[in-house]
Amino acid sequence: MRIVYGVHGYSRGHASRAGTVLSELVKQHEVMIFAGRDAERILSEQYEINSVPVLAYEYTNRGKISTLKTARHNLPILTDLIRHGRHFKQVKEKIRSFDPDLVISDAELFTNHVSRNLKLPLVSFDHFGIMVHCRVPLRWQDRLLSTIDRFAYRTLLGQSDKQLISSFYDAPPRSQNVQLIGPLLRDEVFQVQPTTGDHLLVYFNNGSYQMTPEVADTLRSLDMPMRVYGTSVTGRDGPIDFRPTSNRAFLEDLASAKAVISTAGNQLVGEATYYGKAMLVLPENTVEQRMNAAAVERLGIGQQIDWSRFKPQTVRGFLGRVPEFTARARAASRDGRADALRILNRWAKELAEKRKAARRKLLQITA
Repeated sequence: MRIVYGVHGYSRGHASRAGTVLSELVKQHEVMIFAGRDAERILSEQYEINSVPVLAYEYTNRGKISTLKTARHNLPILTDLIRHGRHFKQVKEKIRSFDPDLVISDAELFTNHVSRNLKLPLVSFDHFGIMVHCRVPLRWQDRLLSTIDRFAYRTLLGQSDKQLISSFYDAPPRSQNVQLIGPLLRDEVFQVQPTTGDHLLVYFNNGSYQMTPEVADTLRSLDMPMRVYGTSVTGRDGPIDFRPTSNRAFLEDLASAKAVISTAGNQLVGEATYYGKAMLVLPENTVEQRMNAAAVERLGIGQQIDWSRFKPQTVRGFLGRVPEFTARARAASRDGRADALRILNRWAKELAEKRKAARRKLLQITA
């Protein structure tokens, strides 16, 4: 069976999720992969990648999301998508030549839109869909704001035949075409045994902007070793060890950490929970990240704080509760990879057979 797999390229979570199932899918099927930005960089270490533009947040020098910069970056991509511009046509031609039986999209726009343009079966497989396709507890402010996010998600990605959602927490699905599974843990995660060291693992998904002087001052004041990922800086600054992107080194530092300080990405929370790590999460100014951060507190595996409250006394208060959070994190660990592969293979077969049946019916009508 031939499968197209599109991966949204913003931050490492999408690539990590896709990588867990791609390693098995490529053994069973012929797979063509589309990705850009972070996902392209990570996945290209193992697979041939077709590059696509990526929607992304852009930031001010003080680590805040910049509406103007974000619009300037994203508008040309959206225009290309809507008007079937150069990038759309390139993706369409590659997919048409490949003639896939199924398209799987992890929130990747071009494969999503081309699949509908070519009338190909489509499975959406991401985390953000939990806000759209499941009943998730939200603060009233975020419930209002989420109407914008849900509208944008549906508008940008449209309707797929099936929706598979990976999440470190549960939420009731709104439809029988929706399946919820646990976070997807990579093979490398299982190859590293958890221990308890004396360092903090710090990860910011856009650390070049989020590692502000104020954040760095707070980390330095803690006077304990920390290994920081997600910035463009490398080298030591007092107790802070800025480290370059590296899957294996990152997992080793995560597995041996005393605790984790990070943004509230679904994939990282799932991996940290597997290793039994307490988390202090600083959600980005998005409903999805606040939704994830609230789930961290609801499960009792960590604490969420706003960036403005990232002060030495607040972090020390969190560190005092690490044993409590750690015990709950170990109990909350789950892995959805086996479920994902089983469901994707079943849906691929069902949707491919449905497509063949529709073709046969069309031939009979036109004969």
